[in-house]
Amino acid sequence: MDPVLRFHGAAHGVTGSCYEIETPRWRVLVDCGLFQGSKSERELNYGPFPFPPEAIDAVILTHAHIDHSGLLAKLVKQGFSGPIHTTRATIDLCSVMLPDAAHIQEMEVEQLNRRNAQRGRPLVEPIYSLQDAAACMTLFRALEYGDWTTIADGLRGRFWNAGHLLGSASVELEIDLDHQKTPMRILFSGDIGPGHKLLQTDPEGPAGVDYLICESTYGDRDRPDVSPEQRRSMLGDIVRGAAAASGPLIIPSFAVERTQELLVDLHLLMQTGAVPTAPVFVDSPLATRASAVFERHADDIEQGDVLRQALSSKELRFTETVEQSKAINRLTGFFVVIAASGMCDAGRIRHHLKANLWRRNATVMIAGYQAQGTLGRVLLDGARRVRIQGEEVEVKAHISLFDLYSGHADAAELVAWVEARSPVKQVVFLTHGEEEGLRGFSERLRSMIPDDRIIMPRLDDAFQLTLSGSLPVETNEPRRLRPEKVARLDWHNDLSRLLLDINEAVGAGADERGRAAVIRRMRRALEDNDA
Repeated sequence: MDPVLRFHGAAHGVTGSCYEIETPRWRVLVDCGLFQGSKSERELNYGPFPFPPEAIDAVILTHAHIDHSGLLAKLVKQGFSGPIHTTRATIDLCSVMLPDAAHIQEMEVEQLNRRNAQRGRPLVEPIYSLQDAAACMTLFRALEYGDWTTIADGLRGRFWNAGHLLGSASVELEIDLDHQKTPMRILFSGDIGPGHKLLQTDPEGPAGVDYLICESTYGDRDRPDVSPEQRRSMLGDIVRGAAAASGPLIIPSFAVERTQELLVDLHLLMQTGAVPTAPVFVDSPLATRASAVFERHADDIEQGDVLRQALSSKELRFTETVEQSKAINRLTGFFVVIAASGMCDAGRIRHHLKANLWRRNATVMIAGYQAQGTLGRVLLDGARRVRIQGEEVEVKAHISLFDLYSGHADAAELVAWVEARSPVKQVVFLTHGEEEGLRGFSERLRSMIPDDRIIMPRLDDAFQLTLSGSLPVETNEPRRLRPEKVARLDWHNDLSRLLLDINEAVGAGADERGRAAVIRRMRRALEDNDA
């Protein structure tokens, strides 16, 4: 029987990467990531897997980012006990990232349960615990780039450097077919890195595969072709602007690699006098531990010596405790804060935004992709007011997007990478992109790949793969989330917007009578809806 490929995540969205390949002999996952974005998507993390975890024979992990690795501990908690194949550097990063994810879940669930108890709502449990994360780490198995290994009976694989993150990989698989002499070759891109990546080499991969599953994050846009020196100069403009305003520069940043790249450039700018010298706070315990992992692997990455210098600079200050984190916002004048999460939806960045968004002299520099429904995306879309941790905050700070640190290839680079993999004999599946990215990328690929051999699968779609093409597989299982709800604002976002609008409308009342009239109209609207 030919293999069946199922898309359990990153389908018309950029998070929750998880692909399942099944034959009569085995079932294997490529990635098992956390969903981010709207609350409707995040709720998928708490629901059951669309497969029995104990039936999975092995996992192949492309890299450590939480949207690719973040549900591995839940998989183990619910019965998976097979090997997790990945690179050595990815194991090192996961050893700090998965426990951190568990800790954040435990802390946030503890806070939520306090509120639920006050409101008479049922208590909830974290997706997984620190103990689950520790059990998961015992299943990791290290592979070197380029080395073939047997994953299951009749399945072997090898890794290619994806140039996206320390240890990141594209995955080439060969599947023996009972009725064919030649194996089926499948390539999962993972996340493909851009050119001029500060700490990574250019992405690689094989040519002439049968099927290609390719990410499409920036499939609809081209970045300016800038060198590392030009990027550093442009960063310097933002830093000098923040310094001139005599306020903080707040940078929401992914703790792993994005933070380390920013530290290198800030160190070089301050060292050469291109920007004023100031304290640089890395306010993320995960970023602190990840930086130590990068320092251990400095000999394996580009600019490793400069990274070591940046991590030991006198301006750099790592914070650990919550008290140290809160103390930062009692400072005045110009300083830099780099804090997770990169999409502003979790971690310590939220209280830095809460403390500074209302300040006209503050600068917030968004340094990477922001999924639909996240606070970072809301800020980039120009919101004048936002709700953070249940409180309304007016946005007066200067908000800027500086996307030249992205770990993802842009459209031209993705097309070039796919072209280097040619010929793709059967189908290219486009994943890990929102609607605009998928459409833009597919249009660019049509000059080299026929339109009927480009497929953009929906969440939980399945396809039977043959050496003469793919066939959709019908399933009786309901979709976990309707396709139109993926990578979209949901009712939780609408409610937050409504609460802000209500406060504004009431506050705009000229006097008590005017405000009372606004409240009466809203109450009548609610009563009419109930009727």
